[in-house]
Amino acid sequence: MLPNKKILILLLFLVLIHLEACGEDEFVYNPQGKRNPFIPLVTPEGRLLKLDKQWDQSAPGGLAIEGIIYDQHGRSFAIVNSGVVGIGDMVGDFQVLKIMKNKVIFIRDGEPLEIELNKEDKE
Repeated sequence: MLPNKKILILLLFLVLIHLEACGEDEFVYNPQGKRNPFIPLVTPEGRLLKLDKQWDQSAPGGLAIEGIIYDQHGRSFAIVNSGVVGIGDMVGDFQVLKIMKNKVIFIRDGEPLEIELNKEDKE
């Protein structure tokens, strides 16, 4: 039985060498268009962020807060780039994280961005 073990070990060795030589290319993760896994899926107020909903940004070149409908119980809305958004909605690459009386907090790539309502728009 000794010769059979040698043949089996030799075949196993050849298979391992072949698998290593034919190894697959190294996997490279492309995060483009995917959410940051370190951003919580739930806001501090307990709202689930809607990550699959995309908002069509009609005003290129930035975010313009045109109005805020504030509700202290958390069902607030904002008019951003001529569209109505709520918490969790997307405006381009930015997601609405929080809507306050005079500003909206967005998040993109884990970085928050606060934009205040223009003083003339508040009146």
